[in-house]
Amino acid sequence: MNTVNGGISFWYANQGTPIPREPLPGDSTADVCIVGGGYTGLWTAYYLKKAVPFLNITVLEAKFCGYGASGRNGGWLYNGIAGRDRYAKLHGHDAAVRLQRAMNDTVDEVIRVAAEEKIDADIHQGGVLEVAYTPAQLARLKDFHTVEIAFGERDRTLHGARETAERIRVNGAVGSTWTPHGARLHPAKLVTGLADTVEALGVTIHESTPVTEIRPKHAVTPYGTVRAPYVLRCTEGFTAGLKGQKRTWLPMNSSMIVTEPLPASVWDTIGWDGRETLGDMAHAYMYAQRTADDRIALGGRGVPYRYGSATDNDGRTQPATIEALRELLIRLFPTTAGTRIAHAWSGVLGVPRDWCATVTLDRSTGLGWAGGYVGSGVATTNLAARTLRDLIQQDSGQSGPTELTALPWVNHRVRRWEPEPLRWLGVHTLYAAYRTADRRELTSPRPGTDPIAKIADRLSGRG
Repeated sequence: MNTVNGGISFWYANQGTPIPREPLPGDSTADVCIVGGGYTGLWTAYYLKKAVPFLNITVLEAKFCGYGASGRNGGWLYNGIAGRDRYAKLHGHDAAVRLQRAMNDTVDEVIRVAAEEKIDADIHQGGVLEVAYTPAQLARLKDFHTVEIAFGERDRTLHGARETAERIRVNGAVGSTWTPHGARLHPAKLVTGLADTVEALGVTIHESTPVTEIRPKHAVTPYGTVRAPYVLRCTEGFTAGLKGQKRTWLPMNSSMIVTEPLPASVWDTIGWDGRETLGDMAHAYMYAQRTADDRIALGGRGVPYRYGSATDNDGRTQPATIEALRELLIRLFPTTAGTRIAHAWSGVLGVPRDWCATVTLDRSTGLGWAGGYVGSGVATTNLAARTLRDLIQQDSGQSGPTELTALPWVNHRVRRWEPEPLRWLGVHTLYAAYRTADRRELTSPRPGTDPIAKIADRLSGRG
């Protein structure tokens, strides 16, 4: 049987694509209009409605809830947040520690709400294991582990080759670091369950309703305009499709494969009994999970960016990318060599020019937004949503400042991406450099990071 390519994602093939809700019937009004029916938009609707039940909240979604990254990601619910180190430089170490602690707590918050609202998303809290399998990766891993402890992760542990193999037998792994602040989940089950939950609370969701322009107190669609004192942009990788937002966040492409269910004999060679989410310390890093039905889902960068900030429709993935991910799977787990790749798909995530996730409410216009998660959005969306809730309640006089509104990522501004063709050339050159650095490190006995990757980090703004 051939690999299924596209069709949005395996997660929807696994549980079925939802029937879209009715589109916006015409001009309308609301207290809060949320543009985007992914995790950010739905979590924001959830927390606002819970806090102020009488609020009239409308969610507008171009396709169906979870069509974008929320229904295509790797199912990593973990405590990573894009930009923390930069926020430490801008606002001080203590401010960044507060941000990290909020992210640690967010993992537990998502699990709590899913249980309370009876959302069965195959959640298993096995933590996050990140491995190294070259001398250069091991040096970066040890540095990373030290930094994470300095930001308050006292429960993080460092492992050598033997201890790593006791968790997951990754071919050639020489070390790892593990944190309990992570869980595996089924992305589409979480987002569809969340959509059903907020609708049951009384939030209005209109699907098949693309928003073409956001301006103060207006969200414009082909079917009519929603007018609201607060209009929140929660569109992540699809932000470039809005009028005037082409260079705001870059839609970075990420691709995934998933195997057929693996037999017990293969799992005996791999281990992975703790069902940790699994990552590595490569520059073009991979992310993986053991699914509830005993498959391996593994992702990484394929074609990182499409010219003009274009986004795909159904997640179709280039054959070369599928093959590269398959080769990576076999390199990490040689006993999967004869395993069929059941499904491959792609999606976009939002990348700001300084690689920092942000939450903003412009009190002069009522426009708000959250995103730029750079691939760490499964948990970060929840913290962003609770922060947007607090910012709106503060602005409307319903409450004062909170711990969340004081976090350093609030109201952070960043410059726009370069115009084309510089944007396309820069991103493709960057990831070509990272892949080259990874190849060189695989055969190098030196513990230092390859110089090509260091240059790429500086040029990208990640360094």
